[in-house]
Amino acid sequence: MLSVMTCALLLAACGQNKVAEKPPEPGDTAVARVNGQVIWASDVKREAVAQGLISEGEPLDISSEVFRQRLDEVIDQKLLAAEAAKRKLDKETVAQRRLDAARERILGDMLVEGVVEKAVTEDAIRKLYAEQQKLSKRSEEIRARQIIVASQAEAESVKKLLATGASFDALAMERSTDQATRFNGGDLGYFTLDVMPEPYGVALKDAQKGQLVGPFAAEGGWVLVRVEDKRTEEPITLEAARPQIVRFLTYDQVRDILEKLRGSAKVEMLIGKPQDAPNTGGAQEPASAPAEAPPPAQPAKN
Repeated sequence: MLSVMTCALLLAACGQNKVAEKPPEPGDTAVARVNGQVIWASDVKREAVAQGLISEGEPLDISSEVFRQRLDEVIDQKLLAAEAAKRKLDKETVAQRRLDAARERILGDMLVEGVVEKAVTEDAIRKLYAEQQKLSKRSEEIRARQIIVASQAEAESVKKLLATGASFDALAMERSTDQATRFNGGDLGYFTLDVMPEPYGVALKDAQKGQLVGPFAAEGGWVLVRVEDKRTEEPITLEAARPQIVRFLTYDQVRDILEKLRGSAKVEMLIGKPQDAPNTGGAQEPASAPAEAPPPAQPAKN
């Protein structure tokens, strides 16, 4: 791996013979020169994206250590490729096939990127978000506190203390066996009944704000629950839903273009169908395409 000092020496050595180079991307910056060939900041960022260090379009500071390390790697790649070409390895049949495969992959990815860029717009994102909000059903959320004890008799005893005006919070801290909630007064936060164990769902189904419910048996012991509040759950925000919407729209575009291309192409399979997998039919997205994602879901509860 070449050091940053080596990069600086390469740049200094070439400084007197600079040839005007046109940046491959607007605002691009030349960051090194190897045997007269310029390396641009975009080349280094592309390597960082390929390694999964940053996302496509995410900035990468050229003064950062991550950038410098990737720059060294790009320099090494160019030196190795130049030496391979010098030894005429690029003329070998295996090399040609691998180069062709890489070229096809790159061109295919560029086509997909262009199609997606035109289709996955802010208007499209907002439109799908609005459609999902119209279709989504918002459930009722309950905020409650609980006390869990070992036996029904102990639960009835705690219930009597609460009826005489004892503090629920204090009794939860003193008597509850649930380590996750006892030290915050038994507070369960807001939740919908569908995410709770079945005994809670049954007991709290018709409970009203301020009501003390139980005791009822559940995993871990006998439970007393006081309903603190009830509200309609908040819809997921656009910004929270945005990543999933983008994935969904991207997949939709990839699937659409592949269906059209396969529909107009003559594809002959020269091998039999797998014995252990059903024939799903239809177009398959490229390996670089995101996995299928459903429309945005509601957020997790607090």
